Amino acid sequence: MKKKILYGLLILLVIIQFIRPTKNQSNSISANDISKHYSVPSDVQESLKVACADCHSNNTNYPWYTNIQPVGWWMQHHVNEGKEHLNFSEFIGYSPKKANHKLKEVIESQEEGWMPLESYLWIHNDAKLTKEQKGAIIAWAKTTQQQIQTANPGVDFTSKK
Repeated sequence: MKKKILYGLLILLVIIQFIRPTKNQSNSISANDISKHYSVPSDVQESLKVACADCHSNNTNYPWYTNIQPVGWWMQHHVNEGKEHLNFSEFIGYSPKKANHKLKEVIESQEEGWMPLESYLWIHNDAKLTKEQKGAIIAWAKTTQQQIQTANPGVDFTSKK
């Protein structure tokens, strides 16, 4: 009986390898990418690429182990969730108020240290940002917020609605 269960699980494990999620990969920079509309200094661009882009853009760099299911499903769910919260590749599609709020969250995430996620850092050691890198991201986000606010004088950025 135990052998039948073991064989059944093995067969199930093999079968699920053929059920793969669609990968979050793009060959080009989206027209709505934040870098197409706002200046992103090269050091900040590099930090965002290394520490944020896998979950917060339209182009994830997938490690080899995501080809093994159910790990790939878990990873894709994580990427989809990250893009729901913030997607730098579609940033210009946000309303000015939402864009301003997302940049506020970027600032908070670096000041408070909750991004990148600790679980991401376990495997992506290069995504550990230095104090200087975090400071550069914060300064850039604040400058970009000011640009959004200046370009949209009729928008109330202080209200919660």
